[in-house]
Amino acid sequence: MAYRIRPDADFTREFRSVATEQLERAIAVLEERPDGTHEAIHSFRKNLKRLRSLYRLVAREVPDFQDCENARLRDAARSLSAIRDANALIGTAQYLQQSARDPEESEALGRIVAILEGRRDWMVDAESGLEQRLAETSDVLKEAIAAVDAVSFSGGHRKNARKLAKSWRRTARRAKAALAACHGEASADDFHNLRKRTYDYRLYHGLLEDIWPGAMKAKRDAAKELVEDLGHIHDLAVLSELVEAEPQLFTRNDDLAHLLDAIIFRQQEDRRQALVNAETVFADDPDEEAQRIELLWLTAGS
Repeated sequence: MAYRIRPDADFTREFRSVATEQLERAIAVLEERPDGTHEAIHSFRKNLKRLRSLYRLVAREVPDFQDCENARLRDAARSLSAIRDANALIGTAQYLQQSARDPEESEALGRIVAILEGRRDWMVDAESGLEQRLAETSDVLKEAIAAVDAVSFSGGHRKNARKLAKSWRRTARRAKAALAACHGEASADDFHNLRKRTYDYRLYHGLLEDIWPGAMKAKRDAAKELVEDLGHIHDLAVLSELVEAEPQLFTRNDDLAHLLDAIIFRQQEDRRQALVNAETVFADDPDEEAQRIELLWLTAGS
């Protein structure tokens, strides 16, 4: 089943199916690891992000469920975050190298990539109990499936339409507020918050795509591109923090200078472009959007 809730089907059954599929996929990738441990953890974390967005969609109707399961999934992701974050830093340095402004900078950033790969491999070798944590995380996700099986939603099609409209309005308003905070002297946390709000917004367009397939897919694709842009901004901030926390990694001063210069330049460019794209993605009024979602859901399910 796709990550989608059909408006002409029972809402409880659709919700359980979507959630269970994401949990089963996360369990399977942790246990089978077809592309290795690093990619398995990356895929698992993406499944959990989709779940947490799904649970936020229904938070007001089942607040206890949302609070409990959000905490469960958050803790599960954190338990496997260190190596995944180390791997993400490599991707960030590669991103900088791909957009290097001259051969000298590209060569320096290539050496930075190698340093970060060595750091990641050292962390894997030094990591104790990883296999046990992977097994324990799989068990936690199986418990989460049992929790999903117990959740249900009362009311009919019209109530579901109102519920989705309210959640949509709340998400869009929070995204608008996050975007406003990113203008002026914005911090890395401001852009990261916008990224999280955009991620929800993107996934909700996927979840409800059946009510207006063409338009919802177009908006989802635009939001996905914005999420990726904002992801680069966040990753660059994390790489900058690593330079401050572990300067001993970077033994060549000229390479470090190239790295810091590339980070600053890329952050400025990516922030500028992300703000332009975000103004387009969040151009609609949240109240009008919510009303449209409610009407489309009612019409599609009748």
